[in-house]
Amino acid sequence: MKTTSCNFAAKTLSFKFAVSLLVIIMSSLPDTNVVRAQTASPSRDFSKETARAAPAWARDGVVYEIFPRNFSARGNFDGITAQLDRLKQLGVNILWLMPIHPVGRERAKGTVGSPYAVRDYYAVNPDYGTPADFKRLVSEAHRRGLKVIIDVVANHTSWDSVLMSKPDFYTRDRAGKIIPPVADWADVADLNYDNPAVRMYMTEMLKFWLREYDLDGFRCDVAGMVPTDFWEGARAELERVKPDILLLAEWHEPELLIKAFDVDYSWPLHHAMSDVLMGTQPATRVRAAWEEEHAKWPRNALHLRFSDNHDERRAIARFGERAALAASALMFTLDGVPLIYNGMEVGDTTESGAPALFEKLPVFWQIAERRPEFPRFYRQIIELRRASPALRRGAVEWVRNSDEARVLTYLRRAGDEEVLVAINLSNRPFAGTVEAAGGMAFADVTPDVAPPLPPDAPAPEHRPRARTVALPALALDAWGYRIFRRALK
Repeated sequence: MKTTSCNFAAKTLSFKFAVSLLVIIMSSLPDTNVVRAQTASPSRDFSKETARAAPAWARDGVVYEIFPRNFSARGNFDGITAQLDRLKQLGVNILWLMPIHPVGRERAKGTVGSPYAVRDYYAVNPDYGTPADFKRLVSEAHRRGLKVIIDVVANHTSWDSVLMSKPDFYTRDRAGKIIPPVADWADVADLNYDNPAVRMYMTEMLKFWLREYDLDGFRCDVAGMVPTDFWEGARAELERVKPDILLLAEWHEPELLIKAFDVDYSWPLHHAMSDVLMGTQPATRVRAAWEEEHAKWPRNALHLRFSDNHDERRAIARFGERAALAASALMFTLDGVPLIYNGMEVGDTTESGAPALFEKLPVFWQIAERRPEFPRFYRQIIELRRASPALRRGAVEWVRNSDEARVLTYLRRAGDEEVLVAINLSNRPFAGTVEAAGGMAFADVTPDVAPPLPPDAPAPEHRPRARTVALPALALDAWGYRIFRRALK
C-alpha cells in the first residue's frame, strides 16, 4: 500500500503493534463487519510446519519493482518494453508492475490519484496504453526469460469503481453507508469478504489475468487484510490455470506462507536495518530480527528482502550514498529474494511514497552519470548471486567479530561453497577480526565499484582495487562491505 503517508499496515510500525492498532481502529467503527488484519491462533507453532514450495525461478530470483507512471518519460507500457534489454542485462528476472488498472477519480488524492484506488479490475489504465500494448510487454519480457507479475489490490476499490453497482460487495456501517478500510485511506472503499460473491468475483478476475495475459503471478497488496482462506482457495484455482505461479504477500504473517503465498515481506528486518543505519540501534538488532523471524516462521519460508520500495523514502535519501549500497549488500547476501525499485540501480532519489505516490514524478535516469558506482554495484552483486548457490540457497550462519555493535558478519553455505560476508553499518572505519574457520583460503569477490565521485569533479579513471585477504584480520571503510568465497573441497 499506498494511499497514506502513515505507511499504516505493518510498515513503519512493528507488525504486532500495527495489527493491534488496526484492531483498535476497526473495533471503534460502528459496524462489526469490518475486515480485520488476519492473525493466526496464538497456540499454533508455525516453526514446526513447512512453507509451501516456491517456484525455483522465484527462489533464485531478483525482483524489479516498476511504477509504470514514473519508470519512463512516456509513463506507459511501451516505455517499459523499451528498457527490457537493459533490465535483462542488469540481471533481474522478475518484473513486478505496480497496479496497471484505471485509477479512480472520486475522492482521489493528489493530482493523479493513487494507483491502489482501482476503478476496474478487468481493464488497463488508458494512460499506460492498450491491452495489446500490455500483452506485447509481457510477450517481449517472456522472450527474454523475464517473468512478469502485477499488483492486485484485493482489499478495496476506488469510490467510482464499476463494482459500486453491487453495493453488497462492500463493508457498510449500521446506517448502510459504505466505509473505507481505515479512516486515513479515504480514497478507497472496503470490500466485504463475508460475501461469497466477492470471493468468486475476485478469484475469477485473477484467473482472467493469467489466461488472457499469460502473467506469472501477483503481488498482493495488504494481503493480511484479506482473509487467509480466500487466498488459499484462490491459489488452488489459479494453479489450475497456470501451475508455476508466484504469489507475493505484502504482509508478514507465517500463516500466509503455509498454503497461499510463496514469499512475504520481511518488514521487521527492514525496520531493524533502518534503525541501525540511522544510528538508533546497534548492528546486533539486525541479527536479532533475523533470528526471531527464523524461529517463528515455517521451515523453508521465503522472504522479500529490500532496502527501498514505493512505500518508503528512498534509501539513498535516508541513509546516504555509501550506506544505501551497504544496505543493498546486506539484502542481496542474506537468504531470501532481493528487490530493486524503480531507478534504484542508478541512485535515483525521486520519491514515490505518499504524497509523491499521487503525482507523476519520473525517474531521473541521467543521475547515473554522477553515481556510476550504483549501476556497477547492482550488476556485479546480481551476477555474484546468480553464480553462487550459497547466496541463492545456502543456510545463514552468524559469526562473531570484534565489534558487533557496528559490524555484521555471517556465512552462507551450500554444498561445497562457502561465502563470508562482512558489512560495516556505521560511519566509522573498522579494523579488527572476524571468526573464520581454517581450511581452504578465501578469495575476495566483493563488487569493485569505486568510491562516489567528489562534488563537481569529473570521474577519475577507475582502476581495479587490490584484493588482499588477511582473514581473520579485516578492515572495512565506513559503510564498507567485503564478500569472500571459498570452495570447501
